[in-house]
Amino acid sequence: MKEKLFSRDFTLVVVGQIISLFGNAAIRFALPLYLLNQTGSSALYGTVTACAFIPSILLSPVGGIIADRMNKRNIMVGLDLCTGAVITGFCLLINCMNLVVLITLTLMILYGIAGAYQPSVQASIPALVCHKNYISANSVINMVSSLASLLGPVLGGILYSAWGLKPVLFVCILCFLFSAIMEIFIHIPYVKQSSNGSITKMVKDDFSKSITFIRTENPIVGKLLLVICAVNLFMSAMMVVGMPYLITEVLEFETINANQLYGFAEGILAAGGLTGGILAGALGSKLSIQKSGTLLIADALFVFPIGIALLLFSSGIVHYVVLAICSFFMMAISTIFTIQMLSFVQAQTPPHLIGKVIALILTLSMCAQPLGNAFYGIAFQACQGLEFSVVLFSGAATLLIAVTTKNIFCKL
Repeated sequence: MKEKLFSRDFTLVVVGQIISLFGNAAIRFALPLYLLNQTGSSALYGTVTACAFIPSILLSPVGGIIADRMNKRNIMVGLDLCTGAVITGFCLLINCMNLVVLITLTLMILYGIAGAYQPSVQASIPALVCHKNYISANSVINMVSSLASLLGPVLGGILYSAWGLKPVLFVCILCFLFSAIMEIFIHIPYVKQSSNGSITKMVKDDFSKSITFIRTENPIVGKLLLVICAVNLFMSAMMVVGMPYLITEVLEFETINANQLYGFAEGILAAGGLTGGILAGALGSKLSIQKSGTLLIADALFVFPIGIALLLFSSGIVHYVVLAICSFFMMAISTIFTIQMLSFVQAQTPPHLIGKVIALILTLSMCAQPLGNAFYGIAFQACQGLEFSVVLFSGAATLLIAVTTKNIFCKL
């Protein structure tokens, strides 16, 4: 474990993440947008993105168990190579299969790989940096994610609008190949854990230990989990489905302009995440768990201007500007909240359980995402002409969650 933050190995993790997450951001931007352009259906878009989350939910616990029992570097390298191979397969099959089926299967595989991948990254932080640098390290990883998410959709939107889907796919393949090569040179301390009995028994025992820790040994982590699930269900899912649908289908821009504007909006969202990461790193230890409810209240309040603009104004560009500005602040606050939560969990969890506990939190919180995606896809489709009501409902639900969170955690 290193006293300084940017040791050689942590720096390599960061650089590898920049390249890998750029590819992830670009491919997750391009494939659903291509589907939306071809079908124009928010219900289908919401359903497909909901299905994409299912393998991530199922494989995240497995990823956590593997992260605690195998060399985390080897996991990162192998999964980046697998992701590049999946995108290559999509390129070869795009003219041979039903488009909806192919995109759904591809997204499911990609999200499944990501679900198994992230526990290894998060669990590697306590092994590479000292306790006092947890928040700073998490801030850096989140800033990297936001930077990649900023550049991925913007450059992906430009490539996609100018030359179509295939150039985006080729760039993504190169990203994952370079990331895997970079990660080969990382050294992450690894202590092999004993394993008794079959793989099934090992998985069952490890999963049981993480549930026991959350429910019995440290129940405050369980309360955090419920809050994250609720926010994913009512706010995050609305933005995931609502942003592309509103920009490309409701605001009446020309298709090529709408795709570019959506790419820029995703970039603005990522810029908010980058800003939140910088602020979290600067604030450091001032980010106490007691302030989490206040952060969520501020986050919820930025949802309402989007719905009010849709209700009161007819100009598409006004709607777009309000959506972009509010999304920036929502993402900045959400990033600070996420870093706060991850650092708290890492500090509260024993080293031999970190991968499993983080994976369980990711898994259960992600369970809410597909439900929310499907719900908002249907809601926007059913409320054509009244989209503002769906947005305002999301804001009201999130505000209620935030007030409840503040009442629970301010007493700690």
